[in-house]
Amino acid sequence: MNIKTWMQDYLDKLKSLFGSRLLFVGLQGSYGRSEATESSDIDMVVILNCVSPEDLKMYRSMLDTLPNREKVCGFISGRQELMNWERSDLFQFYHDTTPIFGSIDFLQPLIGKEDVRRAVRIGACNIYHMCGHNTVHERDGKLLKALYKSATFTIQAVSYLQTGTYRKKKTELLPVLQQPEREILETAIALKQQTDIPKAEFDRLSGELFRWASDIIAEYQPEET
Repeated sequence: MNIKTWMQDYLDKLKSLFGSRLLFVGLQGSYGRSEATESSDIDMVVILNCVSPEDLKMYRSMLDTLPNREKVCGFISGRQELMNWERSDLFQFYHDTTPIFGSIDFLQPLIGKEDVRRAVRIGACNIYHMCGHNTVHERDGKLLKALYKSATFTIQAVSYLQTGTYRKKKTELLPVLQQPEREILETAIALKQQTDIPKAEFDRLSGELFRWASDIIAEYQPEET
């Protein structure tokens, strides 16, 4: 699909639907990072002055008129809800959203260093929990691939704390990483190209991710106030 053509159609209909209430439109995910493949979702962000249940239904109906509807996902919010959002989530949200219309620069002053550290801790804790669960109970290769994908976002936050620069693209992120983050990201990239994880590799890759998450949890403890 031609994402630029699709986006223009989407934006025109969105402006017609919400008018001056539309404050921001952004693109996230692989399309936002210019890493999209044929199977990629179209991950849209829509910010209105406020959002009601009726707005959600109208937005849904508008999306149903667009081609590739099955690929569209994303986030819709009112401005005030976003201003009061969990700050550790806002870090990733702000940096991983490519503006299409309007701006969310009003979020930047809200995000402090400890919010980024919290984003790292939460990401690592979730990976540690699910990786342990998957190793013991599910033994699901697809879930392990998803956990390595999640680790990419945690690594972006780690790199930001170390360098002061947020790098969206894996090709930009990889060269600046130190071990073991570099190895984790290399594995995540390699797994994306695989349909299945061989059983012989499952335990090894699970163990590496589990140990890495454990080390991150220990390293990024809350700073004393």
